[in-house]
Amino acid sequence: MVAACACAAPAARAGDLPGPDGNYDYAAFDRGTGHLYVARATSVTDYDLKNGKAAVSIGQIQHGHAVLPLKGRTDLLVTSGDDDTVRFIDRTDGHETGRVAVGRKPDGAVIDERHGRAFVMNAKGGTVSVIDLASREVTATVTLKPGLEFPALGQDGTLYVNNEDANEIETVDTAAMAAGPAIALGACAGPSGLAYDKASDRLIAACANGKAAIVSAGRKTLEGLVAIGGGPDAVILDAMRRRAYIPCGASGELDQISLAGAGVPGGVKRIPTETGARTGALDARTGTLYLPAARFSPPAPGQAHGAMIPGSFHVLVVRAG
Repeated sequence: MVAACACAAPAARAGDLPGPDGNYDYAAFDRGTGHLYVARATSVTDYDLKNGKAAVSIGQIQHGHAVLPLKGRTDLLVTSGDDDTVRFIDRTDGHETGRVAVGRKPDGAVIDERHGRAFVMNAKGGTVSVIDLASREVTATVTLKPGLEFPALGQDGTLYVNNEDANEIETVDTAAMAAGPAIALGACAGPSGLAYDKASDRLIAACANGKAAIVSAGRKTLEGLVAIGGGPDAVILDAMRRRAYIPCGASGELDQISLAGAGVPGGVKRIPTETGARTGALDARTGTLYLPAARFSPPAPGQAHGAMIPGSFHVLVVRAG
């Protein structure tokens, strides 16, 4: 069953934040410092939102994907996709404080604060590298399948990982550090973004074919599908307000899914944004979302994407209400 979308909501744009040119991927908001970080092609873009300062570029990476602030430290963990490393970057001055070799094409990552470790998804290698954050060493490698995208940690310690090639969610028993059973996603094709909602023990996966998969984590089964826009690449959980947001970069909308109540959500609220806005981060205190975006020229024959128009990168500030 695929639930139908609701009508578009009024625009909630609250301004744009300019930034340097270059490719972009995942973003993270550090509530403790009031900084927004965006992983870029060769560095991390740092916005000091608390003090209203202009964006600065920090660190050096090779095709950044995930950027994660480390709680209680001045370091950022950044996956560097083209040289198969994870880099630790001091957010105060941008110098590199450590580098760890991982598997092929590291992409998404998640921090396990309880155990002081990070899980890094190696997309092409089909493995998960487990990094001890104290020693900054890989302590385990779990073999899954190629095509790994974004991960999420469940309340029982299970690691869930989207597999965009197999159209399923892989699982890892993090106590045994062993692969568990995969969760088939049915008509969800190319799952990328993923979030875990503790209150309902459900997973929300964003699918490339215009659907969001709602999955029972406890039963490890697909509950249903919700129609969303095109070109999603992230699911942003607002646990406080019981919502999940999916930025859809191809259709230029931010889809808001209510997580209140039991069963599969009946639809979504569509908030107009811009084409290219496919990832983002949330300030959980205010409910404000930050969505990196840019304008692109039409793709040439045989190309999936056009070239980024110089000077067009910015971050949309969205207050969904």
